[in-house]
Amino acid sequence: MEHYDVIVIGSGAGGGTVTHALAPTGLRILLVERGDYLPREIENWDPRAIWLDGRYNNAGQWTDSDTGRRFTPKQHYYVGGNTKFYGAILFRMRERDFGAVAHVDGVSPAWPLDYRDFEPFYTRAEHLYQVHGARGVDPDDPPSAAPYPHPPISDEPRIAQLHADLHRAGLHPFPLPNGILIDETRPQTSACVRCTTCDGYPCLTNGKADAQVVCVDPALAFGNVTLLTGARVDRLETSPSGRSVERVILTRGGRREEYSADVVVLAAGAINSAALLLRSASPRHPQGLGNSSGVVGRNLMMHNNSSLIAFSKIPNPTRFQKTIGVNDFYFGDPLADDDWPYPLGAMQMLGKSDAVLIGFDAPEADDPAELARHALDFWLTTEDLPRAENQVSIDHDGGISLRYRPTNLAAHTRLRRRFVELLDAMQCRDQVLENYSYRGGRLGISGVAHQNGTARFGTDPRTSALDVDCRMHDLDNLYLADSSFFVSSSAVNPTLTIIANALRVADHLAERLGAPARAAVAPV
Repeated sequence: MEHYDVIVIGSGAGGGTVTHALAPTGLRILLVERGDYLPREIENWDPRAIWLDGRYNNAGQWTDSDTGRRFTPKQHYYVGGNTKFYGAILFRMRERDFGAVAHVDGVSPAWPLDYRDFEPFYTRAEHLYQVHGARGVDPDDPPSAAPYPHPPISDEPRIAQLHADLHRAGLHPFPLPNGILIDETRPQTSACVRCTTCDGYPCLTNGKADAQVVCVDPALAFGNVTLLTGARVDRLETSPSGRSVERVILTRGGRREEYSADVVVLAAGAINSAALLLRSASPRHPQGLGNSSGVVGRNLMMHNNSSLIAFSKIPNPTRFQKTIGVNDFYFGDPLADDDWPYPLGAMQMLGKSDAVLIGFDAPEADDPAELARHALDFWLTTEDLPRAENQVSIDHDGGISLRYRPTNLAAHTRLRRRFVELLDAMQCRDQVLENYSYRGGRLGISGVAHQNGTARFGTDPRTSALDVDCRMHDLDNLYLADSSFFVSSSAVNPTLTIIANALRVADHLAERLGAPARAAVAPV
């Protein structure tokens, strides 16, 4: 059985970032990825291949525990994890998000650390993933010690008009924080060609700041990092005392393999990480590995998300329209004519729908191409709350089952209504199309891209699975570095918080193992 200093399970935003941060330390690191490299091919940008044929869907089927229905989750197993398909919008959580926040359906609980604990790591994460943005324009923008590393992506003319229209309506539109590899002052050096969208598509040019491009590939330039692909981890087995992980058992090429390490970092995604811990139950850990608290797999959060298409009264020839966000409704409803005191959530632009996507969503349309010429695409997000009954469980055959019922739907409905009321101000028709290519208007149980919360961190082992360093309370050498640790979900995309926390965990591990991290510059 080969031994490493660190084994990292999962190569996405969490695992890829931990590996990158530890690579320069000289520690022997094994990075284990269930999938392979995603092929770079013209189908990367083909909406039929992506949405109709499901060309890159490789997660199999999961089960809805409430109905018994099988479904295909929005989950992908490739080097880089789900970041190969994410929209590359990299928000910091708002400063208030780290405290208790009252919502229409209950209270979003406070985190054991506050924004100040994460701020230095947010700054590092933005530089690592080369985020483009502008400070202080978003009314809820949290304080930062540094500007974004790159200026915001410029608005094309129709989006610039939309920006002005929203401002005239009394709102505060701001540039979205985009993680793409482009330098507008030197476009010839840029990987990104500013195609129509990052949402749900891999990037043929490797111009998206995903975990493979930004973290995994550079880490592999160090001789102390080894990557295993096509390797599904089946169980984590402990020492006789049950206090440390002794063996990582996986299947690769149809054969069982075992590895050991001083430290194991689990970053398979909030749902798969919880499932692996539950599968790893033993006499010492009868409820699942590290689950004496009973919270592993529980408190699953996925956001209330809606993908909506509005139609401009004037043509919209924009190629890259994902440049504007609106957070005026994040903590309340400034347009309310009642005493509504609760948060609604966030609005942001999505990638541009083409005729193929419009045809999926409006098959009765006479001319999908004409509709596509006028399409303006939006994404609405409302926070959902941690509920113990929203949980990951394991079928008799080891498959994943989810029980999930959304919260704060009244707030999400109100946010959608506010969006519709803005259509005239945005010079749009009074028609909104539910974008079913994103799994149906308001995403349901299959829309797991924003999954989090299944092994929350905290100071009390009775109510949390992890300590504040994201080490499992019950085990000395097992850490989690994906979105499992979230206590609440906020209403912003979770990826930057995953990356920032992964950098925080990596610093702790380097210190624990006596190998302080150095700048991640690959050897010549």
